[in-house]
Amino acid sequence: MIGSVDHETRPRIDWLQLFAVLALISIGTAFIHSATSSNEFFSSRPWYRQPFFWHLVYGAVGAGAATLLCGIDYRALARWSIVAYWGSILLLLAVFVAGKEVYGARRWIDFGPIQVQPSEFAKTSFIFMMANYLSRPVEELRQPKVFWQAIGLMLLPFLLVLKEPDLGSALLFLPVGLGMLWAAGTPARWLGKLVGAGVLLIILLLVDILFAPPRWQFKLEDYQKRRLMVYFGIDFAANAPPAERARLRREQRAHSYNVEQALISVGSGGWFGKGWGQGQQITLGYLPRAVAHNDFIFSVIAEEKGFLGSIIVISLYSVVLFTGIRTAAQSRDRLGRLLAVGVVTLIFSQVFINIGMNIRLMPVTGVPLPLLSSGGSSVLCSLIAAGVLQNIHLYRRTY
Repeated sequence: MIGSVDHETRPRIDWLQLFAVLALISIGTAFIHSATSSNEFFSSRPWYRQPFFWHLVYGAVGAGAATLLCGIDYRALARWSIVAYWGSILLLLAVFVAGKEVYGARRWIDFGPIQVQPSEFAKTSFIFMMANYLSRPVEELRQPKVFWQAIGLMLLPFLLVLKEPDLGSALLFLPVGLGMLWAAGTPARWLGKLVGAGVLLIILLLVDILFAPPRWQFKLEDYQKRRLMVYFGIDFAANAPPAERARLRREQRAHSYNVEQALISVGSGGWFGKGWGQGQQITLGYLPRAVAHNDFIFSVIAEEKGFLGSIIVISLYSVVLFTGIRTAAQSRDRLGRLLAVGVVTLIFSQVFINIGMNIRLMPVTGVPLPLLSSGGSSVLCSLIAAGVLQNIHLYRRTY
């Protein structure tokens, strides 16, 4: 019976995955404290208003939410996927009306002292909705109508988050949706054509954004264009009027500064690092203190704990990912397998993009490092996603 488990046959918790998740939260708390302790803006606050304290608070709330989720069979939870999905869409729409504007972007809604980022909740609800929609007979998945409806479910939150604008979070819906379509058994030729069209569109957009005259360019915020130009090594001022060149050179240095300092942080840690709280890049203010504890937390860890610390962090993520893949493989139904694939793809994509931008393999997009970066909504939703994996593991043998 859904929602109940015979205690004699109840599978055990995936302790290896649980250990990795708790270890990542603990490491995140320690290094958020290290990254903010030398920042006058944070150090002047009482301890209960410090980012590391709130990281623990959201971690505890997320752990409690994940525990509650594990008490209900995921098949029963999936019945509410349509409510969760459209609720998250309404929250994304509410951002444009009641959202807080920061640096020209509306991504957060204030609820008193708490800020909520709807795009984080949209990722989890999208995974449930997509898994529920795709857990149907394979024959139905070969109908064009079903395929394009699934694409519509993916594009709706993608476009809303892109409009905020939050390019990094928006892009995460694409690999998650495509990965779930592939795992569901969607014809490979359809996915191949879709991916090919997507790659071609991205190339055309990049050519348009980077090289076309301004009046013909696809609409992106100036800072997003600058980040792409810095990543591809394009000189802002190459074709600018002489009167504008000096200003554009300064702007280019400012946009490349964060990435350069993050790369220096990673490289200067050596094998064993400089010690917790001893990172010179953050202590002396070279690594921008406003983003060191979220976007560039991996750089802080790499400088203070070196190559060894970096490998430990990557190994812990590998444990979460491989246990998630194992859970997907052991699931006895399509819904559980698709949910696990969606969660694993989401975590892997975030880890790849964030660490990639810390070592200059990827452009800066503002994607947080799950469980490590400071950010209440991100921590809460990452733990809920981990709870979903535990739920599938617990109920994988029940019907």
